[in-house]
Amino acid sequence: MKRLAVVTSGGDASGMNAAIAAVARTGLGSGAEVFGVLNGYRGLIDGDLRPFDSHAVSEVMHVGGTILGTSRAPEFHDPTVQAKARDALVGVGVDGLVVIGGNGSQKGSFALSQLGFPVVGVASTIDNDLYGSDISIGADTALNVIVEAMDRVRMTAAAHHRAFLIEVGGRDHGYLALTGGVASGAEVVVTPEFEMEPAEIADRLRQAHEAGKKHACVVVTDGARNNAAVVQRYFEERETEIGFELRVTVLGYVQRGGPPGCFDRLLATRLGTAAARLLIGGGGGQLVGWSRGSVCCTPLEEVARNTRRLDEELVALGGGLTSRRVRRPQCAR
Repeated sequence: MKRLAVVTSGGDASGMNAAIAAVARTGLGSGAEVFGVLNGYRGLIDGDLRPFDSHAVSEVMHVGGTILGTSRAPEFHDPTVQAKARDALVGVGVDGLVVIGGNGSQKGSFALSQLGFPVVGVASTIDNDLYGSDISIGADTALNVIVEAMDRVRMTAAAHHRAFLIEVGGRDHGYLALTGGVASGAEVVVTPEFEMEPAEIADRLRQAHEAGKKHACVVVTDGARNNAAVVQRYFEERETEIGFELRVTVLGYVQRGGPPGCFDRLLATRLGTAAARLLIGGGGGQLVGWSRGSVCCTPLEEVARNTRRLDEELVALGGGLTSRRVRRPQCAR
């Protein structure tokens, strides 16, 4: 392979730059030319590429976000646009593409591979909902930010004898909320998989108070039907009836930004290196991820057609925090 390109797509995640650097160094070390695609799939469509040398990625390992920029390009669902992106790569002599991103990005990877272009995906999303990888680049750093924030909020909750609700990311996947809730000792966790009505949240907090707790924390996934806004409105409308107020903190984009932790730097380096080697060796149509302590590959077709569910052991650990009326999801890859 003489020329390969790398693109970061969708939501940014701490560790993306380490993966970019790994792809670039591995490609350059093999004698190939390496190009970075600017601004995600939008740059791919427009043919907006820049050449990399070793100096371009010499000081990016510790930097959050992505030096290439990223975007969400809904027009990429159009087969005509996909073909245009493929033609743009072929037109500048690029032989293969590494796509660093999550669910939507890897569906785009699969679409390009279906057009006959060699593509390898790298699992990267803070939501950790990508099929084919136990952990994705950025998830560990985001989780550590969440746990630190919850620890800080709990200190204030203890000082003022209050109940707090913290909304975290995840969209329709509750990994961050459930893992963060277990790790920080939350009293209640609400996720899309384990919905809980505001009345039950209030009842559980009341029970905790009656059991002698002077403060409590609730963790909610932003994509849950009963998210922070819904629960807060319920408590405000019934404050007299409930007997206590609920303070709300929405972490939002704080979870995405900042330097990647050690785990994400190492994970990104291993996955980026493996992806570049796979392409250089003539492979394609695969997602490079991490499973059972080592690098693994999953066909992009499987990744595009499946959704990663919460791990059964994690669900069991958080069983007392979630609604018991909801059937536990089965363990999946």
